[in-house]
Amino acid sequence: MPQSTATTEPAIALVADPLSLALRQVHRAASDLRRGTPVLLQPAPGSGAAGLLVAAAETVGARGLAEMASLATLPATLLLAPSRAAAVLHRPIPSVVGESRNGQEAPVALALPAALLQPEQLRGLADPVAEQLMPALAELVPAPPLSFAALVLAKLGRLLPALVAVQVPDAGLPRAASLGIMALAAEDVLAYPATAATSLTRVAEARVPLQDATDSRIIAFRAADGGIEHLAILVGDPEGLAAAGGAPLARVHSECFTGDLLGSLRCDCGPQLRGAIARMAADGAGVLLYLAQEGRGIGLVNKLRAYTLQDQGLDTLDANRALGYGADERGFLVAATMLRALGMTRVRLLTNNPDKLAGLAACGIDVAGREPHQIAANGVNDAYLDTKATRFGHLLR
Repeated sequence: MPQSTATTEPAIALVADPLSLALRQVHRAASDLRRGTPVLLQPAPGSGAAGLLVAAAETVGARGLAEMASLATLPATLLLAPSRAAAVLHRPIPSVVGESRNGQEAPVALALPAALLQPEQLRGLADPVAEQLMPALAELVPAPPLSFAALVLAKLGRLLPALVAVQVPDAGLPRAASLGIMALAAEDVLAYPATAATSLTRVAEARVPLQDATDSRIIAFRAADGGIEHLAILVGDPEGLAAAGGAPLARVHSECFTGDLLGSLRCDCGPQLRGAIARMAADGAGVLLYLAQEGRGIGLVNKLRAYTLQDQGLDTLDANRALGYGADERGFLVAATMLRALGMTRVRLLTNNPDKLAGLAACGIDVAGREPHQIAANGVNDAYLDTKATRFGHLLR
C-alpha cells in the first residue's frame, strides 16, 4: 500500500487565558443586550446569592420578556439611575445606600406591574426623549444584588442605563442555558473598564501627513477584547523628546463625530482637535490621544438624545443625568496606558479640564504642567462653553 504523505501537525496547547476570556465574555454580553437578548449575571461562587437576569429596556422585545418570565421566581423590576427614576416617578429620590463604586450612584429599582412589562412601555420609561409616561404606577423596591454590575454592563454597550431584571436561583441555570442565554460573572463586568484599558497593545502604525502637521504618524491601540481602537496622533518626535528627559506636549481628546468630522457648531471639539495638532506642530513635537469615548463616554446615540434634551432647555450636565448617565463617564486609564506604551510618562497637558490633570496623575503619569487650550465661542455654543466653566470646572485660562 502506498504510504501517506500527510504530515502530523504539532498539537496546540489550548490553555485558557482568564483575562482575555473575561473580556470576551463581557464584550459578548454587552452585544447581546444591544440585540435585545437577556443576559445572566452570576454572583461570586459560594455567596449564596441568586443570579440576576437582565435585558435592556430600550431593546428587549416580546421574546426576551417571555424568556425572563419563564425563569423568574420573583416579580420583575426596572433598574435605573436615581436621576432617571426621579423623572419617571415625578418626585425626588432619597439617597440610596447600595453597592455604588467609584463615586457612581447606586441603582434604583422600581416594581414593574404587568401593564408596564411591554416593549413600548419599557422604552418610554427608559428614554426621556421618546417618553410617553403613564401615570406613576411603579414604586420603589429594594434593588436586587448585582444591580450595579447590570447598569455598568448597559453603559459598556452604550445603551440607556435602564434594565428589566429578574432574579434566577441556581435551579434555573439549566433552563437559562437551554434558552441560549449567556451567563457571566458580575465581577468581570465591574473589572472590565480597568482590565480592557491595561490590555491595550499597539496593532498598527503609519505616517499620515496632516494639514496642520505634515510630520505626523498615527498609531492604533486595541484592547484584548477586540473592541474599538483608540488612536495616538504623534506630531514630530515626542518619543525622542521623552527619551531625552523632556516633557512632550500632550492632549487627551475624546472622539466627537459631530464636531470633529461634521464641523458641528454645538461644541468646540473640532476646533480643539485641529488647534491642538497645530499647536504641537508649532511646539516641535506632541502627542494627541484620540479616544473612543464619544459624548463624555455615553456614545453617539445617547449624545444625540442629550442634544434633544438640551434643545428642550437642559444643559449638558443635566441632559446626561436625565438619560441616567453621570456628568462625565470617561476614564483616563486608557490614556495613561497609551502614554506608557509610547514611553511618555512625563508630559505637559494641553487642556482646560482639571479632571484630566487629576485623572492622569492618579494613573501614574507625571503631569509637568498645564497648557491652556482656549477656543472662542461661535454664537451657537456659548451656553455650552459657559456650562463647561461653571458646572464642570473648566479653567478659563
